[in-house]
Amino acid sequence: MKNVKIYSTIVLFFCYSIGFAQSKIFQNKPIQDTVKTYSNPIIHADYSDPDVIRVGEDYFMTASSFNCVPGLPILHSKDLVKWQLVNYALPKLLPEEVYDSPQHGKGVWAPCIRFHQQTFYIYYPDPDFGIYMTQTLDPFGKWSEPVLVKKGKGLIDPSPLWDDDGKVYLTYALAGSRAGIKSLLLVCTMNSEGTLANADDVMVFDGHEKHPTVEGPKFYKKDDYYYIFAPAGGVKTGWQLVLRSKFIYGPYEVRIVLEQGKTKINGPHQGAWVDTPMGEHWFIHFQDLDSYGRIVHLQPMKWIDDWPVMGVDTDKNGIGNPVQIFETPKTEKSSLGYTIPTNDEFNLPKLGLQWQWHANTQAYWGYPTNEGYYNLNCRPKPIHATNLWQIPNLLLQKFPSESFSVTSKLTFKFRQNGENAGLLIMGKDYTYLQVKQVDNQRYISQVICKDAPMGNIEKTVSETQINSSIIYLRVNVDKGGICQFSYSEDYIKFIPIGEAFIAKEGLWIGAKVGLFALSEIPTNDAGSVQIDWFRFD
Repeated sequence: MKNVKIYSTIVLFFCYSIGFAQSKIFQNKPIQDTVKTYSNPIIHADYSDPDVIRVGEDYFMTASSFNCVPGLPILHSKDLVKWQLVNYALPKLLPEEVYDSPQHGKGVWAPCIRFHQQTFYIYYPDPDFGIYMTQTLDPFGKWSEPVLVKKGKGLIDPSPLWDDDGKVYLTYALAGSRAGIKSLLLVCTMNSEGTLANADDVMVFDGHEKHPTVEGPKFYKKDDYYYIFAPAGGVKTGWQLVLRSKFIYGPYEVRIVLEQGKTKINGPHQGAWVDTPMGEHWFIHFQDLDSYGRIVHLQPMKWIDDWPVMGVDTDKNGIGNPVQIFETPKTEKSSLGYTIPTNDEFNLPKLGLQWQWHANTQAYWGYPTNEGYYNLNCRPKPIHATNLWQIPNLLLQKFPSESFSVTSKLTFKFRQNGENAGLLIMGKDYTYLQVKQVDNQRYISQVICKDAPMGNIEKTVSETQINSSIIYLRVNVDKGGICQFSYSEDYIKFIPIGEAFIAKEGLWIGAKVGLFALSEIPTNDAGSVQIDWFRFD
């Protein structure tokens, strides 16, 4: 274990706060030319349905988090290119009794972040319950308990608008899986506090004929026009629409402003328009890359004849296409050194922000310490669980790049036979490298499960006995999500084990990497695994 007592509390807190001090930078690859440029994606990690606002010289992003806890990530930037994960707005999901167990694909869908009268708001949908709102005066601090603004099954993708006359509006879409209808955009009014939506809904757009699966609306007002930015055509094959009207309820003119064209950036839509203090305009959106999740891109944008023009019209058909490389936004300040955190030395008595669970956290799952490790307890599997798909206490984080390796130093403190812990690649198909105690002996093995949501059982593909209680587990992830495990008892020689595995996305989220500790039987004195560190290369 590390002797963390040599560090002062101040130094440790500073390292944790800036996040990048212990993290390898995977985020983006600036190109050093005479003109500063950036390359897409700006974040090669699963931040689905991103929405962004500017407040002064600061940019704030949030994204869908579905059933993962904590939820509603808050990211911060000074230049729109480099981002830092700084907070979560939801420490738990509501209703608690529902989300205390995994609810894959449910929970927090596409959110909208706004700033009004010195207050930050996030409106987010839960497709099974309705539209919620949480708010704060400090985005880096605590957010309020969510308020159910509009109750209803299948109401999704809300976006508020505070009009110049003091009236407040909300636009939203419908999820066909819950509402039984989709491809419609609606607008209703809200009370002045934005805490209650009225039952005066008006359909302002029907996309069935030319723009099926229109969803994710974002409400804006510029000059004399109301604008609704909305994706259509599906996640992987769609395009970005913009609707405009001089009247809140329309009728709205419609234009496609961004499409894939001949580029490799599929489904370029669902995001946010943001301006800069220097007078530039940009559009942030995601691209679905299967096991890597929905990664984040930045497109230049300008206004021509009161219509936004996104990307670059390379095929000259009047519709923008995504850029791969472009000149960076002009800014007086940059986010020098910012990156999404990945590594965790567990030197502080709290988990790093990169970690999420698959359900609302329970205190007995694990404990941080002030001794340089996180103690993950071996919890019994739920009686109904046939595989890890039904397990809530999986300590996971997003894939940070197209290719990477992860190594973790673990000390196993098993107390019962049948206890096991290890390194996990989680998705609809998953695999893990585990250490398990059987007949008071330790064995290391690779386990694979295919089509986990179907309840399929796991298969052990390789197993060998080990002697040490301290083991270094490693997974190498190559392009295409190809994973290969290895292990070491001395951190010098790593021994390959098992077979290659292709990572698979989860339900609406990318594959994740992390750790677990389980037990085959309940006990009143469970064993544990001490996680010394978790490092990316």
